[in-house]
This record gives sequence, structure tokens and C-alpha cells, in this order.
Amino acid sequence: MKTQLQRIKRDIEELAKCNDTPNLGLTRFSFSQADRKAREYLKAEMKAIGLKVYEDDAATIIGRIEGTEKNAPVVMVGSHFDSVKHGGNFDGPAGVIAALETARVIKENNIKTKHPIEIIAMIEEEGGRFGAGLFGSRAMAGKVTKDQLINNKDENGIAMYEAMQEFGFDPEKIAQAQRNPKDLKCFIELHIEQGPVLEKNKQDIGIIDYIVGIHEFKVIVRGRPDHAGTTPMDMRANPLDAAARVIGRISEFAVNAGEGTVATVGVLQVMPGAANIVPKEVTFTVDIRSKSTECINKVYRDIQEALKKETQGSEANYEIVEMLQVEPVKLSQDIINSIQKNCKKLGFSERTMLSGAGHDAMIMAGITEVGLVFVPSKDGRSHCPEEWTDYADLQKGVEIVLQTVLDMSVTVKD
Repeated sequence: MKTQLQRIKRDIEELAKCNDTPNLGLTRFSFSQADRKAREYLKAEMKAIGLKVYEDDAATIIGRIEGTEKNAPVVMVGSHFDSVKHGGNFDGPAGVIAALETARVIKENNIKTKHPIEIIAMIEEEGGRFGAGLFGSRAMAGKVTKDQLINNKDENGIAMYEAMQEFGFDPEKIAQAQRNPKDLKCFIELHIEQGPVLEKNKQDIGIIDYIVGIHEFKVIVRGRPDHAGTTPMDMRANPLDAAARVIGRISEFAVNAGEGTVATVGVLQVMPGAANIVPKEVTFTVDIRSKSTECINKVYRDIQEALKKETQGSEANYEIVEMLQVEPVKLSQDIINSIQKNCKKLGFSERTMLSGAGHDAMIMAGITEVGLVFVPSKDGRSHCPEEWTDYADLQKGVEIVLQTVLDMSVTVKD
């Protein structure tokens, strides 16, 4: 009983053809032609295996294998198949293909399990089209509303509500995508690491114990615009001076917080943006991530105190606009134990690690037990055409997913 490398390779490469930007990386936005082609491929493969195939009211594809025990909670396995713009072929699809190959092996070996198994392929995890990521999992968790579908629009002004209708789904039924936690046993996801740690340390499998919490906000520092040549330095209210001094310390704040906390300033805008004008306003974003809420809050407080100090006694002032706040997630110890056991059984090297990126697993952890497996990323690259995971490395991850799904779904012996 073993997964097949050539099938895994074929699935990844066939899905990669479902692409709206050929030769420019993978672009597969939700409710696009590329989405339609990928959807048709995945449903056809699920049906060929002998799965019961349907789509929920959030456009998630589900392939089901019934269990022997009536009404037993479901073991879910899968990921997402949408992409960022000009991304790579593995971020998301690797996890979907891991689930698909798991189902193939179970069916062709006529394995019976106590719990039903559902193969899951979700959309809009990246938020690449409508800016509202983790859509499929949020819908399962009951965190998507009709108003959000109306208000979330793409760059052409098309609302998600409208796009769903045109694609053949009824947005009025979005609440019906919610799953009852009592009906779920667990959710297992495979994902590429999107970082360099596994490859650098020559390790096969990453076992995730925490998905980081994220606090993302925007800082607006306001001052007074003046002529760059005629306004003396001691008579300026330059918001960029204050902002620059705070930004220059944010990395220090993260290091001091400890526990692997990271902080990033990713956007910096200076207004009006002319070489001969003292700026009137500076806006920058801050993204703080850690497995510790206390560490995230410490960095946030340090930034607030620094902003107060830099603007106190001057005409400059600041405002903080909240953008995103997600608590850290501790994943299931039972599933971690199963993954560790299976790595040892199969002779794969492994390391317990933190996920610094958000995944559907993060949302699913709010309604069921969750396990997350990483496989190596070449040079740590992701969200770009160069994104790559060797197929042999991916197959090892699929083997772990298969064995862990069998553990959690409880194999029934003849």
C-alpha cells in the first residue's frame, strides 16, 4: 500500500495547466476560467476514484468516502487550489493532491474505515481576487456573511456575490456552507513550507505545533507640509522624521519580545511625495506574528509608546488603524503524535516547527482538531513562478498524510 509518484506529478502538472497567465507563473483566481478548468479536473479525478462528489455553498469541492459507522464524525483532508497572481504550482494544490492520492490508495486497496473521509478543495484562501482570504474554511466555520460577499470586490469592481452567481452558485445560501463541529473529527492539511528551514536542515517533514497569531495595522503620522528650501529645520513638523525613528526600532522590539516573534513594515507611503516638499503625512503598515499573544501585544505596546514619544510636544500626531487580528492556534497533540509515529515508521526525518503563514488549518482549528504537515520548499521560495518542491519530497508528505488519515479515521480490519 503506497502512493504513486507519477500520479502525484501528473496531478500537479495537469492542475498547473489551469492557468490564466501561462509562462508568467500561476494565476488561478476564484470563479475564473482557470478555476473552472481546475474544478473540472479535480471533480473528474474524484469521480474516477469512486468518491461521492459535490460542491458546498461556498464552492468548495468535496469528495466523500463513507465510513462503516453510521453518523461517525468526518475526517477531512485537503487544502486550497486558488493562487496568488503570478504565483507557483505548489502552494495549495500540493495539499489538494495529497488528499486526492490518499483517497486513491484507500479505494484501490479497498480499505474500510470507521469514520467517513472527505477530500476537500477550497477556493479564495489567498484572497487574490476579492481580498478576503481563507474563504472556504471561514464559510465552513460560519464566518462568511452575505454582506461580506456584497462588499468584497475585485479590481474591476465585481462583487463576490455577483461572481458566485455568474459561476453557478447561489450566494444567498452561503450560510448553508457552515459545518457543525459535532459532525467533524479532524482536518488534516499538507502544505509546502514556503520557507528555507526544512531544505537547509535536510529534513523531510515539518510537523506544525502552532500557527502564529497575526496583528496587522496601519499607522498614519500627520505633520505639516512646508517648502523644503525655505523652512528651517527647527521650525518643521515633519511626520517622516517621527515615523522613520519608530520604524527603525520595530525589528528591535520583535527581537526583544522573544519566542521567535517577527515584525515587518511592508508598506510605506509619503504624502504628497514630492522632493521639494516636507511631507504632510506618512502611512506605514506593521505586521506582527508570534505563537504568543503576549509577545504580539508587547511589540504593539512598544510601537505605541515610541509613537507617543516621537510626536509628543510637536505639531505631529498619529493614528492607528486596525486591519487584521488573529489569535495563535495550537494544533492537535493527538494528530501531532500520529504524524511523529508515522515519520518514525517510514524512516522520514522530521522537526516540530511553527507556521509563520496563515492557512485554512488555522480557521478549521476553531471548529475541529487540526493537523498540519509541511514539506520542503526549494530555496524557501513561494508566491512566485520559481516556487518548487521536488516530487519525491512531496510524496513523502503524502505518505505521512495517508497514514495519519488512516490513524484518525480508524481502519476496520476484515
